[in-house]
Amino acid sequence: MNNFNNCYITIDYTPSFHDTDAMGVVWHGNYLKFFEKAREALFRKFNYGYKEMIDSGYLWPIVDAKIKYTAPVLAEQTLEINAKLEEYEHRIKISYLIKDKKTGKKTTSGYTIQVAVSAANQEMTFVTPDIFLQCFGLIK
Repeated sequence: MNNFNNCYITIDYTPSFHDTDAMGVVWHGNYLKFFEKAREALFRKFNYGYKEMIDSGYLWPIVDAKIKYTAPVLAEQTLEINAKLEEYEHRIKISYLIKDKKTGKKTTSGYTIQVAVSAANQEMTFVTPDIFLQCFGLIK
């Protein structure tokens, strides 16, 4: 069985010019996209990517998100994005930490909360499905 502390991933991402605003810094709305890239990688690491998610009969909409901006990010600044599963009972909460890869300076942090919704009837399950727990090694 997986150790809950191993439910994380770190990816690199380099924002492009199209990610920036008129001031030359990454537009604030793009950070959710950066979170998504890390979350997708985390789910793929545990064989529960979007295809597997849909095949399992569950959808996982985001119901809450928080972003704290600490330092600006510029185009072509390589970032290190960490995504970690923090909670998994009744909902999943994933925390994010974004740092400048070169300096290690924190630029952004935040979290997203997702709930399981049955694809068959579009109803929230109020419990984390066993398939998610199995994929992440949280149950046998």
